[in-house]
Amino acid sequence: MRTLYHHPLCPFSRLVRVVLGEKKLEFEAQIEKFWEARPEFVALNPSSEVPVLVEGNGTVLADAVAIAEYLNEIHRDPPLLPADPVPRAEARRLVGWFGHKFYNEVTDNLVGQKVFRRLGSRQSEPDSSRIRLAFSLIHAHLDYIGWLAERRAWLAGAAFSLADISAAVQLSCLDFIGDVPWEDHPAAKDWYARVKSRPSFRPLLADHLPGMPAPRHYADLDF
Repeated sequence: MRTLYHHPLCPFSRLVRVVLGEKKLEFEAQIEKFWEARPEFVALNPSSEVPVLVEGNGTVLADAVAIAEYLNEIHRDPPLLPADPVPRAEARRLVGWFGHKFYNEVTDNLVGQKVFRRLGSRQSEPDSSRIRLAFSLIHAHLDYIGWLAERRAWLAGAAFSLADISAAVQLSCLDFIGDVPWEDHPAAKDWYARVKSRPSFRPLLADHLPGMPAPRHYADLDF
């Protein structure tokens, strides 16, 4: 049995969870308080970052995108990257967009400040300027998602791919804390509703954190 070390509100952990779900691969999930830098965990990944996947044969894999691409190569059905080079490059571009630009501008400034800053080893109050910045930037990102969704069947093209997963897991963490202005972005909302209706996404909608209830619409497939 493979083991996934993760945190429920880490979007990169969620990416790997969804990929495992799409591939219908069983795994044991172990929540890791990565900020504690537990020695046994650091031995698996010196950066003390989640996710980390340990295969049944002992193979240790770190970094969400590296794990996702590994799983996509080893377990080919269903494919989560296009077969043709140009759309595959576009899917990877979007994976990078949401994993870096969106995360740095929005997710880290909201989930990072509101959740992990209070959970970390050096607990402190959220930085209100970073929160305001995130709220000012999220609209452009949602507009971009809507623009892509209105012109393509899925974000990177004709088929559901890692691009959709990468975007949706970022938004799912924000949605858990009620920070997505869905009503201002109907096209992005419709696309996200399609993603969160997939069976692979259902476990994320069942996540619970002590003292931090998700809004009622979070697990509602129809919002």
